[in-house]
Amino acid sequence: MEDLKLKLKQQIIESLNLQGMEPKDIDDNAPLFGEGLGLDSIDSLELMVLLERNYGIKIEDAREGRKVLSSVQSMAEYIQQNKKV
Repeated sequence: MEDLKLKLKQQIIESLNLQGMEPKDIDDNAPLFGEGLGLDSIDSLELMVLLERNYGIKIEDAREGRKVLSSVQSMAEYIQQNKKV
């Protein structure tokens, strides 16, 4: 799980072009939107594409998406339960 979280952080930094950030700068449980990393709705679409492209996971329900994309921890748990690739 730790390897997955590190990989996810690297993918988030790359796909969202978060210059000057490193995986260690992102707390596993910090909110990705609002107070934490400060991502917005465009970023959420990028993260959904990341999940589909890298893990074969397509999230159709917006409420489920908000839950899954709330933190690196929640994303990693969801990937472990639903990974298709």
